Amino acid sequence: MSYNNLQKLKQQADTLTLEEQLELIAYLAEKARQTQHITKPRQRWNEIRGLVPAPALGEDAQTWVSRTRQEANEHRESQLKNIPP
Repeated sequence: MSYNNLQKLKQQADTLTLEEQLELIAYLAEKARQTQHITKPRQRWNEIRGLVPAPALGEDAQTWVSRTRQEANEHRESQLKNIPP
């Protein structure tokens, strides 16, 4: 919804009687509540923990961390060797 449409709705709401405003509030609250139930709740990490067998990609997590750190160190060292003094 554009900003202009929202402003128009607010202005129209200002012209409503108190009873009409309360009815509008109830309608919007119910609409929001229904929309909230439609959206799928996000899963918590502790709910999905353990669903994937370890090692998921064929490599132990600690082995992967150690290997990637070693590769990064080697890459950094090779870059430093190419820098002129």
